Amino acid sequence: MPTPPRLSPLPDRIRPGLRVLFVGINPGIRSAAVGHHFAGFSNRFWRLLYDSGLVPRPVGWKDDRRLPEWGFGITNLVPRPTRGIDELRHQEYSAGRRALFAKVRRHRPRVVALVGITIYRELFPAPPRLDSRRTPKKSPLRVLPGLSKETIEGVPVFVLPNPSGRNATMSYDGMLSGFRSLARLVSSRRRRPRPSGGWQFTRS
Repeated sequence: MPTPPRLSPLPDRIRPGLRVLFVGINPGIRSAAVGHHFAGFSNRFWRLLYDSGLVPRPVGWKDDRRLPEWGFGITNLVPRPTRGIDELRHQEYSAGRRALFAKVRRHRPRVVALVGITIYRELFPAPPRLDSRRTPKKSPLRVLPGLSKETIEGVPVFVLPNPSGRNATMSYDGMLSGFRSLARLVSSRRRRPRPSGGWQFTRS
């Protein structure tokens, strides 16, 4: 497979005091090529924003720079565009984690929304458990969309379903349910929401 041309990282769409800061894992090749977030042909992020009631009108990837008008922002954990996350290196995740925490510390959004469970697992890895031989063995947490018990710099973390068309494990209605839960959360008047009873952690 030919190597794709070098593409520039996408600019963050952030300002202080956002209601929600959406965090993607890294830009895809098409998003980097057009210069806008979540621009993949099969990505349903923008449709979900409108159908869930988070934004007042239909929007598309060309509207990403307008999101701060509605109190939302977008960044990526890893800035480098790739065809898939399997191309990302451990060092990039580590650097991205430090950068994300600094952004949250600086801009203080009300909620950090992780777009996809993979990002949660990179930011908050499960501790290894011991097998029958007392040998450490990784056992990933089964993470469901919802409000997490974790925080980033004191800011609540909400996990959203991955809206990519590659996410064949969840229907559109299932994704929409997660986005609607976020919409209900940010429309409430509570400044610092607490984890809901629907949040679950189980070992897969």
